[in-house]
Amino acid sequence: MIERKNHGRGHSYRRNGRKVPGVTTILGATMPKPALIRWAGNTTANFTADNWDRLAALPITDRIAEMQSAADADRDAAARRGTEVHALAERLATGSLVTIPDELAGHVDSYRAFLADFRPEPIALELVVANTRPRYCGTADLVALMRGEVWLLEIKTGRSGIFRESALQACAYSRAEVYTLPGDNGRERPLAELGISRCGGIHVRSDGYDVYPLETGEAVWRYFRRLCDNYAAEDTSREWIGEVIEPRALRAVS
Repeated sequence: MIERKNHGRGHSYRRNGRKVPGVTTILGATMPKPALIRWAGNTTANFTADNWDRLAALPITDRIAEMQSAADADRDAAARRGTEVHALAERLATGSLVTIPDELAGHVDSYRAFLADFRPEPIALELVVANTRPRYCGTADLVALMRGEVWLLEIKTGRSGIFRESALQACAYSRAEVYTLPGDNGRERPLAELGISRCGGIHVRSDGYDVYPLETGEAVWRYFRRLCDNYAAEDTSREWIGEVIEPRALRAVS
């Protein structure tokens, strides 16, 4: 049985009662992200420049605290936007009526344009997948029949577009053994029954959208499996340093 539990901004997975790492957790822990370091520095610098006069009037400790939290605040706002767009996209894909917040109107219009242009026929939405070897779980956005093929589609709302992690993510999802759907109470079904043959990423912006094919062949799959091995090794490495040795205990051993 597969379980996904939400915890604030994040979530975790269990399978048959045992905790299982998520695909995004594995990628986040094992892939170098120099662009994120530059983004954090640039975000802090821009925030400071845009709020210079207000910050200058604050006590120094408060000023520093606001500057230090600028990147986190920007990241959290983007994450909330992404979560809301995903939820609206799920309802739009099934033809449901939605109430659109003003700040997300552009994103929703863009996703509606994608639906009108490509006419995907949803087969499964927000499916939680699991694999045994390597061991992982994850949540795929959409599996749909589109232009004669069954696609696994990932929806991305980041300002910078779609990165190579999306191909690894889609590869892991599409090669999982089983899946469950919301409302299935974790009941596992074989993923192969969906007949996924292609993977793609939809970059949804406030001013339009783009659809990209994602490579999920053997080379990508081998790369992801190596990352899973690295993640497991990283987890084990926490045990490399033992407990503090007290002088008396050391003499007793000698």
